Parts: sequence; structure tokens; C-alpha cells
Amino acid sequence: MSTNPFLDVTLRSLAVYLFMIAGLRIFGKNQLSQLNAGDVILLLLISNAVQNAMVGSDTSLQGGLVAALVLFLANFGLKKLMFKNEKLKHLIQDEAEVLVKDGIADFEQMKKAEISVDELLETVREHGVESVEKVKLAVLEVDGNISVVTFDANNQTNFSRHKRKFPRKAHKF
Repeated sequence: MSTNPFLDVTLRSLAVYLFMIAGLRIFGKNQLSQLNAGDVILLLLISNAVQNAMVGSDTSLQGGLVAALVLFLANFGLKKLMFKNEKLKHLIQDEAEVLVKDGIADFEQMKKAEISVDELLETVREHGVESVEKVKLAVLEVDGNISVVTFDANNQTNFSRHKRKFPRKAHKF
């Protein structure tokens, strides 16, 4: 253990942050948007489980603030690194996946992305489109949202984005 309590909290917080990034990536949750009850329970239990790992015996306000600052900085730094390094970006983040093109659903891609036909149809309806055949393009974005591009009656392109996130497939290191 370090003799400097702030350095100790910093190193512990970084270790927990990197562990959580890897864990979320491996288990398929890139981003958490609308959470179901199981996701909320898991999130609460994980935060409780790693709290002591980050701050150790330092339960002071300063220790908590240092841990929070380290997490903010680590997240900021990781995003900057991902922007500059494509290999790192691909390691941490999936590519966008086309689910529907010109009214034809790609069932193989949907299976790989673990998106059911019912989920796709629900998303299409939420965009005000009555069938997949009227969808020009539906894409599972890297953040878990599904973007939909449609044609209207005048054959003009319309774009909307589904706000509910779908869990992304797990990444195999």
C-alpha cells in the first residue's frame, strides 16, 4: 500500500475503472440507457462492491472526491485515446451493424447482434413505420441505439433514432 493516501485512491480507482470497462465490454453492455430491474440491481451491487476497492480505508470526503475525479479523468482520457487510436477504439467499441437495407432484414446480422425480429419490429413501429419493407436502412449504432431511415410517400428520405438501447454483443478479446 502506498504511503500517500491520495495516490493509493488514485491507483485503486484506475484499476477499478479499467476492470469495469473490460467487464462491460466482455459482458456486452457498452452503454446503459433504459435499465430494467435486473440491470438496476446489478449496477447498485457492483457500485457497492467496488466502492471499498477504490477508496480502501479512506472514507473521507477528500478520498471520495479524489476517486470521482480520477474516474472522470480516466473516462475523458480513454475517450481521447479512442479518438486517436483506431485499434483501441475497435477493442473497446463495436462497429455499427446494418439490420435492414432497402426493406430487407438481415437475419444473420440480427442474430449476431442478438436483436430479435420482435425487437426490430417494435423499433420500426416506434418510428411510425408500419413494416420493415418501408425501411430504407436500420442500423444498430455503436452506442446501442437503432437508427432508422425511411422513405415517405414522396420517396424522400426520413431519419429517426430509436432512443432505447439494446445490449451489444460481447466482445471476444
